[in-house]
Amino acid sequence: MTSAELAVLSLVAETPRHGYDIERLIVQRGMREWTDIGFSSIYYLLGKMEKAGLVESEVVEAHAGESGQRGPARKVYSLTPAGRVAWREASLRALSVPESRSPFALGLSNLPSLSSEQASTALREYRTQLHERLAGVEAKRAAQQPLEWFVSELFDFSETMLRAEVEWIDGLIGRMDDRTKGESHAQAQGE
Repeated sequence: MTSAELAVLSLVAETPRHGYDIERLIVQRGMREWTDIGFSSIYYLLGKMEKAGLVESEVVEAHAGESGQRGPARKVYSLTPAGRVAWREASLRALSVPESRSPFALGLSNLPSLSSEQASTALREYRTQLHERLAGVEAKRAAQQPLEWFVSELFDFSETMLRAEVEWIDGLIGRMDDRTKGESHAQAQGE
């Protein structure tokens, strides 16, 4: 199961939901910080999981709002028994098996082929974007207080991981700068 499928299935596992409600919670909880899921893919994933027997849908008429008018009918998705089993197994796997696939690691493996200046510039940009992401996560958290305990834990995890990554990147940039200075010094000595 992909992380996007598990994200959608998890929200449906909490309570039956329609697609716009799923999107609202994805944004509200900052889930795009740690899973690749676009708005347009929510309905695709729901359809795929419905075909696989993990969720089932029911068209539900909207309640009348303050104006007395009903909104559009919505397709509400809920877990099937097979979906609950798949969700539980995928959730336990996500909690117990670390994943380390990252395009950033591929970039690191190519450091010897890049100039020190190119790599340093790219890493500094990466660090800037991490700071921006961290500020965004902190703002989302602050705007939604009080949070349910598990949503607070999600924000804690995201913030902790971003801070740790910033700290590691700062160290890498420093080590690369030291290496570049050492190489420049060695070249100057050899001339």
